[in-house]
Amino acid sequence: MKRSIIAFGCLLLAGPALAQSVGEKTGVNSMLDIAPTTADFVKEVAISDMFEIQSNTLAQDKGNAPEKSFASMMVTDHTKTTSELKDLVASGKVKADLPAGLDSLHQSKLDKLKGESGKDFSSDFDSDQISAHKDAVSLFERYAKGGDNADLKAWAGKTLPTLKHHLEMAENLKKSAGST
Repeated sequence: MKRSIIAFGCLLLAGPALAQSVGEKTGVNSMLDIAPTTADFVKEVAISDMFEIQSNTLAQDKGNAPEKSFASMMVTDHTKTTSELKDLVASGKVKADLPAGLDSLHQSKLDKLKGESGKDFSSDFDSDQISAHKDAVSLFERYAKGGDNADLKAWAGKTLPTLKHHLEMAENLKKSAGST
């Protein structure tokens, strides 16, 4: 009986930490406007940047002219944010692990893009860019507002205007594709 009470107490104490991680994975935190944990924020940003760099590198080869122009900027900008994030972690100012590769969701999107060309590629690429940048804007807004690491919070706030501009550009890609 005593062990059950102790185990239950441990679960109650661990609940908020577990909720943060599960919430970020399921989008619950975004819907409730809750800031992600530092570990979740770093992981999500790193994966997002990897996806942006890899998918936009594909678009530099497979995309139409506007997509190629957009892709060039995305590779440059997301390589910069990846470097800045790595510097924050390496400096010890941010205590978190950087993932080594894409998660299964982003990998499957990338694999799909690799197998496409022409209008199919453009349609999925444009949609993926809008979705990825909406997610990034939400993630950065929530962390900039309520994150628990001051250095990372400041970086999120400084990076946010660029991400909002990326989202606007991605939405314009989709609009221009629809008008042709």
